Amino acid sequence: MHFIKDTLIVYGRIVTILPLLLFFTLYMGKRSIGELPVFDFLIIITLGAVVGADIADPAIEHIHTATAIVGLALLQKLISTIILKSRRIGKALTFEPTIVIMDGVLMVKNLRKIRYSLDNILQMLREKDVFDISVVKLGIIEANGKISVYKQPNKSQVLREDVGIKNTTDTVPYPVIIEGKIDHDTLTELGTNESWLMEQLKKKGIKKLDDVFFASLTPDLKLHLSPINTDTPKHINH
Repeated sequence: MHFIKDTLIVYGRIVTILPLLLFFTLYMGKRSIGELPVFDFLIIITLGAVVGADIADPAIEHIHTATAIVGLALLQKLISTIILKSRRIGKALTFEPTIVIMDGVLMVKNLRKIRYSLDNILQMLREKDVFDISVVKLGIIEANGKISVYKQPNKSQVLREDVGIKNTTDTVPYPVIIEGKIDHDTLTELGTNESWLMEQLKKKGIKKLDDVFFASLTPDLKLHLSPINTDTPKHINH
């Protein structure tokens, strides 16, 4: 009987607490769900912990959970209002946008500062339909963790087929050096080898593989580099 009673209490709490959680989540606004700045992320995590504990443990006073949800929602709304009115407080409570690509070159120091790996950036670029870093004039990791990309002005979205030119050659670049390590299989597939690659690096003033953070090569053997040492401002202004 005790088990049945506790089970009914748990089900009753699910029915009563989730509508309350939904109401106050909608009250906090789309910003909490769509962008999740740092403070909003903490609010969502705390709400989940509070509601989870309430549902799982019948010994917790139900009214205390409801009070906590209301309090968290009001706090989030208050902080959001303060952030909108004070730019200084807003900057203190969230991440600043960070430049990670400038003129087709990866900003290695900035990537390491925000703890983004090369694979993270390449995936995010592919999701933006960008497969060639060299076409990126400016790449910025925003406060919400997403990347914004501004392409080189002369890189239009017009397809070769749209102007009657046959696209007979694949010009998509392939990674051949990742953090100082050569991908020999890719070099072989592109019809070249390490000796040729090292010669090209010397022509560009690169003496050691360790000095290369990322390098890509097109099928027509055009090499693009992002060296380890790059100088750029760490953040941009809001």
